[in-house]
Amino acid sequence: MARMKLKELESHLQEVEEFENPKILLEQYPTRPHIAACMLHTMAATFDDIENKTIADLGCGCGVLSLGSVMLGAGFVTGFDVDCDALDLFAENIADFEMDNLDLINIDVKNIGEGWENKFDTVIMNPPFGTKHNKGLDMLFLRTGILLASKAVYSLHKTSTRDHVLKKANEWGVKPQVLAELRYDLPNTYKHHKKTSVDIQVDFIRFSVDKK
Repeated sequence: MARMKLKELESHLQEVEEFENPKILLEQYPTRPHIAACMLHTMAATFDDIENKTIADLGCGCGVLSLGSVMLGAGFVTGFDVDCDALDLFAENIADFEMDNLDLINIDVKNIGEGWENKFDTVIMNPPFGTKHNKGLDMLFLRTGILLASKAVYSLHKTSTRDHVLKKANEWGVKPQVLAELRYDLPNTYKHHKKTSVDIQVDFIRFSVDKK
């Protein structure tokens, strides 16, 4: 089966319903269709980490990364999120796209532990950046992703934290590779954002786990 082209994937992802009322405590920033498409296409085309693979999406939200993975031929995708409202919206998106190889689990990432080791080929996430009320949460997501994955973890992290993220990854015995530096456009979703949108630099990083 021919792989979906990048522009076509981005076009489909623009149809995914996003949060109407994002929750500030959960740092619910939707992954923009352009960024999501670039991430997923790189995973599939460069590293063959999607097609026929089992994939976990940590902090899946409304499901743009999960849905895009299925569009690129994922074998099965499991989305994890602490927020029931986000999962309800994700379920609506699944129904709209008429997909059946996804499962949703309502759980806090910090409660994912024993029994989940190496259950997935690939883990993908756009974690909370660990700002404001969630200091260190980005690294908790990453640590959990490394636990779950048998091959690779893909994640977005603020470029300003790159040295810390790479150092921790090496300490945890995985090989990090910064694939791209992206400009992440945060819409003025929250009252504490005075501007129309805020651009922050983020790294798209692949962590090679390879436990097999």
